[in-house]
Amino acid sequence: MERYDAVLVGGGIMGATLAVLLHELDPELRLLMLERLDQPALESSAAVNNAGTGHAANCELNYTPQQADGTVATAKALRINASFERSLEFWASLQEQGRLDAGTFLHQVPHISWVQGSADVAFLRQRQQQLSALPAFAGMEWSEDRAQLADWMPLVMQGRAATQPVAATRIGRGTDVDFGSLTRAYLEPLERSGALELRRGCELRDLERLPHGAGWLLQLQGVDGSDEVICPFVFLGAGGGALPLLQRSGIEEGRLYAGFPVSGQWLVCRDPALAQRHFAKVYGKAKVGAPPMSVPHLDTRWIDGQRSLLFGPYAGFSSKFLKQGSLLDLPLSVRMSNLVPMLQVGFNNLSLVQYLINQLRQSPEERLEALREFLPEAAAGDWQLSVAGQRVQIIKASAEGGRLQLGTEVVAAADGSLAALLGASPGASTAVTIMQEVLQRCFGERLASESWQQRLRQLLPSWGRDPMAEPSTLAAMRQRSDALLGLQA
Repeated sequence: MERYDAVLVGGGIMGATLAVLLHELDPELRLLMLERLDQPALESSAAVNNAGTGHAANCELNYTPQQADGTVATAKALRINASFERSLEFWASLQEQGRLDAGTFLHQVPHISWVQGSADVAFLRQRQQQLSALPAFAGMEWSEDRAQLADWMPLVMQGRAATQPVAATRIGRGTDVDFGSLTRAYLEPLERSGALELRRGCELRDLERLPHGAGWLLQLQGVDGSDEVICPFVFLGAGGGALPLLQRSGIEEGRLYAGFPVSGQWLVCRDPALAQRHFAKVYGKAKVGAPPMSVPHLDTRWIDGQRSLLFGPYAGFSSKFLKQGSLLDLPLSVRMSNLVPMLQVGFNNLSLVQYLINQLRQSPEERLEALREFLPEAAAGDWQLSVAGQRVQIIKASAEGGRLQLGTEVVAAADGSLAALLGASPGASTAVTIMQEVLQRCFGERLASESWQQRLRQLLPSWGRDPMAEPSTLAAMRQRSDALLGLQA
């Protein structure tokens, strides 16, 4: 029976990021990655399945909700921005060492927030005034000038009636990230060097905790039959598939959780001429009563190396936890410990249920109408419907009852022998920060050692510092990331 130092379940951006970090901190670790599909990064990490990339809170209005006094809350935006800056810092370090080519997965693309109507213009102005006063968002531009807006986003302004008040903010150093390409760029050299064994077409069927802290016994099913391995640490980073595996682990910490799957759809334009006329990620404001996951946006995206346009999301529902999963995923995840929280969430989120029903009933004409709110002159023939990846939102039991949580959460065993990542956006963009949390919770003693600290600071010079509270730290990080993006000579 083979033994490994760590087994990483799921060949997506999360497991790949953790694999690189662990290898950098201790090159002697024996790592095994399990991917149930033929190749890594085919589920939520794939560019066509990933809802929105380069999340830095520059333009996503749901990260800065308006408060009762008219101001906007900025804490979440600052936290997400800092997390993305750390991802950029990590990539810059690897590129400086000649071990990563950012040009294969990273593109500079302006991030724009755009609104219509007097009330939303006032909200956006308040947001811009508050955020631009902070070092992290000091470069945020504001405009109500239609000529300026037409320069920023010509397709959005073309054919638009002049009677409606409109406004936008813009940050030029935004990005588009192909996390599928990045995942493969992480994994290929590790696999080539023998630092990582990647088993394709291999599933984790069951896992059992061994007595006396001896680790985990994993039962695998691959193309060549079944197998068993032993390891002291398991990471469940299989997207929506992490929840069922967490439940099978039997750890007490996993009993609090359930999942609510939401599928997505996009309208995709691959016409090069049209794609060349729009160069931005333009985020609007969700309609009143709509959930945060429904924020409409028109993205410049690179998919398989081709510049394209994506508009959406149009939500849907499937009981699958993965795009290539089973319709039984949701019902099989129900336990006595999470049934009541699930029912409470359903009762307390009837507006979400109604929203999903309405989305499922949408006709092609209604989807085109939603697109034309962004692009008044959009032609149906230029856009094709594409099914995105599955997202499993977190349902968590609490003293106040079941709670639907957006975002991601690390669930770790008390002894640090197992960690699972649950949830969705803005996960991929903040993968480096999330995997730092895994290291802190599961490798705390080794992480405190001088050797690991020294190696970590080589990769992340900002380690242990808060760039949102220390402008000099943020400036140093951005000097390197601007070079990564080609924004300075």
